[in-house]
Amino acid sequence: MNTSVVICVYTEERWEDIRQAVESVESQTRPAHELILVVDHNPDLHLKLKHAYPQATVVANTHEKGLSGGKNTGVATAGGEIVAFLDDDAVADPGWLEALEEGFQVTGVVGVGGRTDPLWASGRRPQWFPYEFDWTVGCTYRGMPEVRAPIRNVMGGNAAFLRDVVSEVGGFHSGIGRSVQGRKSRPLGCEETEFCIRLNQRRPGSVMLFEPRAVIGHKVSRQRERFAYFRSRCYAEGLSKALVTQEVGTQDGLASERAHALRTLPLGALRGVGEALRGDLGGLGRAAAIVVGLAWTTWGYVVGSARLKAARS
Repeated sequence: MNTSVVICVYTEERWEDIRQAVESVESQTRPAHELILVVDHNPDLHLKLKHAYPQATVVANTHEKGLSGGKNTGVATAGGEIVAFLDDDAVADPGWLEALEEGFQVTGVVGVGGRTDPLWASGRRPQWFPYEFDWTVGCTYRGMPEVRAPIRNVMGGNAAFLRDVVSEVGGFHSGIGRSVQGRKSRPLGCEETEFCIRLNQRRPGSVMLFEPRAVIGHKVSRQRERFAYFRSRCYAEGLSKALVTQEVGTQDGLASERAHALRTLPLGALRGVGEALRGDLGGLGRAAAIVVGLAWTTWGYVVGSARLKAARS
């Protein structure tokens, strides 16, 4: 099987990040079939990338502005049997692509997601930041499997899918995530969550696989290290989850979230208190952040659900 790698880009402010992402793809132990850079409605960046990377396929997003449209453009452009997505502010380990491709050798697998580690701009994790909430910065979080295992949905910045399957189920939906209100507004998400659930509903028995050997590093800006961003991201996740459940139903849309909230988060809060009692005062901050994060996410979901209900009535 061969793989097309798609990187969706949108701003020249990330030029250095894009360069590092491209170089990491070109340094893979198993070369990609092709590298596709999808530019989100930015003609100047499109032209600059075409000059800088003649070896890559540089295309404009032909769909609605936003990440979903960019991914759908990438899938439509791709010639590989597998389409892998890498964030424009991420760096893939040399064995990333090989590990993703090997995941598709497992019977029934239509999508594979890898492990995403945070690369903190300050050089270290904030003491108050709970591992259970690393999803707020687009990274693998405590509560996910530690070994290869089936999961409900992969994380969009480090994922690969069978190209024909993506097209078969209608691609990624706009209307969920950052495409809703623009990139400068609330940090919404969940495009890949809705897609993976919808795929499984339409193709029962399809397997999404977590492959921890497919590793990337995802850059976390100083702004995203702040507690204000953490709260905002949690609230936005709740809003996004309301949109997801409208599309795929509450049972499938919240199954993983219920398990995380009822098992992983209470254990995490207790762990933080225990660490504080043993001298790590940051444990109290992590315990408090877990409580706040859960509360803000829940409140976002309640508000989002109420808005959707009002819009339907």
